[in-house]
Amino acid sequence: MGEEQKLPVDQQLASAREQLESGRDFTVAVEEEFALLDPDTLSLDNRFEELQALAAGREVESHLVGELIASEAEVRTGRSESFGEAAAKMGLRREQLSALADELGVLLGASGTHPWSPWQAQRIIDTPHYRRNDELLRYVVWRNNTFGQHVHVGIRGADRAVKVASAMRNFLPELLALSASSPFIEGVNSGLHSARTQIFTRTFPRCGVPDAFADWREYERFIRFLFRTGSVTEHTQLWWSVRVHLAFPTVEVRIADAQPDLGEARSLAALAFSLVARCARAVDEGESLVWHPHRMIEENVWRAIRWGLSGEMIDLKTGEVRSTRAAVEELVEW
Repeated sequence: MGEEQKLPVDQQLASAREQLESGRDFTVAVEEEFALLDPDTLSLDNRFEELQALAAGREVESHLVGELIASEAEVRTGRSESFGEAAAKMGLRREQLSALADELGVLLGASGTHPWSPWQAQRIIDTPHYRRNDELLRYVVWRNNTFGQHVHVGIRGADRAVKVASAMRNFLPELLALSASSPFIEGVNSGLHSARTQIFTRTFPRCGVPDAFADWREYERFIRFLFRTGSVTEHTQLWWSVRVHLAFPTVEVRIADAQPDLGEARSLAALAFSLVARCARAVDEGESLVWHPHRMIEENVWRAIRWGLSGEMIDLKTGEVRSTRAAVEELVEW
């Protein structure tokens, strides 16, 4: 989500296409969302504004942003020229955020949901962007006390970026299963491996697995339709689990739960980055990429939500079922 300029849609789309056409391949940026916790109770603590004030004048200031609720903080690596650079920055940003949290007297949590803190006790941060989303979504946004990891990968060329995003839809279930870190929510064991996905992806509009788009023209036509009909007022209201970003020349992968362990966070981001790069190579070389229908991918998304790595997934090319771990291994090998 985040703040953005309210440019007319024609300017937003023209700017997005221009940036993509002149963009650089395989730059990378990673965004991680963390819970702010009371050190005595470990419950969510609405203190983001205080944390932000502490960051003033420090290196981390421009990389620290609010994300919906005042008990949440997001840190961003910023654009990196290589994955190695981004991985190093992930560690640095965590260190910088931890130092701020120590000064403020709060702890940090990193899982897809908080195990028990009620959504009714969380305060939405007071910014124009989040006030608009509050008015638009009401209960849907109030309930969304979730934490994730997003990976931006630079892709040059508007048509190419759209094709890469369409191909990446197929691999969202494996990425979700690998990242699932949110079985506990609202004081119960949900029985799910990713309660975050069920709360966020299944309730927000224009969320989860998007349709496949053949090229920029088709993608732009749909974006114009959404703006023209008043369905959206800003492009950040496209909450798909993979999207061509309209402010940065990137394909953004948004399916993953937040990761407690830095090493696992880096590995997960590396896989998302590698898959985007692999899809771009396939597009360039004319390799056949099947864009499976939304309804079929969703069958595997549910399996990832419910059973994580311990379940099974459908091979959508053959219809055969195999273990999710085997599916992930096949994907890594590819």
